[in-house]
Amino acid sequence: MRNLAWKARYLRALAFAFALMPTLAQAMAANELILDGVNYLHRWSKDGQNEFTPPAETDLSRWNDMITINVIDKVSDVDKLATLANRIQRAYQAVGKILRTNSVPATQTRPAEYFISAVMGSQGLLEAVFARVVLVDSTGLIIVRSHRIYGQNIGPEMADWLRKNGPRSEQVLMDWNAIPSPVELRKLPQSAQ
Repeated sequence: MRNLAWKARYLRALAFAFALMPTLAQAMAANELILDGVNYLHRWSKDGQNEFTPPAETDLSRWNDMITINVIDKVSDVDKLATLANRIQRAYQAVGKILRTNSVPATQTRPAEYFISAVMGSQGLLEAVFARVVLVDSTGLIIVRSHRIYGQNIGPEMADWLRKNGPRSEQVLMDWNAIPSPVELRKLPQSAQ
């Protein structure tokens, strides 16, 4: 009889664990992203901006690769999404050089999307950005995959990196379908700073 009671408790615990699995998977989904076979861990979130870097890149003041996902609650339809994409392009243009833009028309299963790539720089670094502007669950998301190079006279190095990685970075970002939902992103721990 005691053995039967133990088995019943074990089965209840197992059933409870299985019942929690979708919730735990959803909670973990936004904490860790995988893009192009690279893991990115959640590092920082505040006011809709969410930053992820590879496991070895923990210093947010000096990183090489990052994914930033901005949740834009005020963007809820395709017209507002187009306006947002144009604002992003103008902002990038003001501080860098636009490399490429693309508009992906809506289909029966997907709303329109926008792509903008640029190179921006400041003292001692150049940053290539690849931005996808998309509606997810009727909320605007700006998904930015960035790559930085640090040092002096790094223009040729960035040009070489872009030649080798630019087209693939665009394709991978635009094909990425494991985008966390705005709800998942809002559940991430928020920074006080």
